[in-house]
Amino acid sequence: MPALPPRLVDALRAADNTVVLTGAGVSAESGVPTFREAQTGLWARFDPQELATPEAFARDPELVWNWYGWRRRLVADASPNPGHLAIARLQRLVSDFTLVTQNVDGLHQRAGSRDVIELHGNILRTKCSVEDAVVEDYAEEESPPVCPSCGAPLRPDVVWFGEMLPPGALEAASEATRGAEVFLSVGTSSLVYPAAGLPFEAIENGAMLVEINPDETPLTPHADYSIRASAGEVLPRLIAALSQ
Repeated sequence: MPALPPRLVDALRAADNTVVLTGAGVSAESGVPTFREAQTGLWARFDPQELATPEAFARDPELVWNWYGWRRRLVADASPNPGHLAIARLQRLVSDFTLVTQNVDGLHQRAGSRDVIELHGNILRTKCSVEDAVVEDYAEEESPPVCPSCGAPLRPDVVWFGEMLPPGALEAASEATRGAEVFLSVGTSSLVYPAAGLPFEAIENGAMLVEINPDETPLTPHADYSIRASAGEVLPRLIAALSQ
């Protein structure tokens, strides 16, 4: 197990603004398969990039809705892991904290994190495909159900390929990043933009950049500290050090 850099603990104690960006690796520790790993069983013959698009939904809304229903069930069966719980604890230990996630499973909120910036939406929410408004009450037996307001098909409240990020999400993440003194990139491949650009924005504004990931990524050469381990291993130890 890699040792924690002493300067990291000191920097977090002194920081007025800390930003954490999380990716699929954090949820993978809870058994949530990554986007491509989820293509098993009945869905193995489908390319996820051909299902997670507005065009796919327009062509076959029932197929896309059922695929997301299956993915929702995978998420519902998962529980927050020690990495999620440590991030929620970190929010209570540091003064000004922002959590930005690329994950759509809601596990950060279930772990106790507040005011999470969800760059790619949330698979557990449903919205109208026309009005873009979140809908909570609908006929679940329909596939897909329809909007009670306008009758249009409902869809998952996630960002599909070719779509813009949720209004204000990237702006809020970028604003927090520009003011960060410590920026932690946790469990993300650093390949998916625009989220992958946030750590570089932090560097440009003088933040200490820390990567926590079992694997090397394109971000690794740029990090002040790159810790080769999982979030569930590293973050609880970090919390313990901060709590001393």
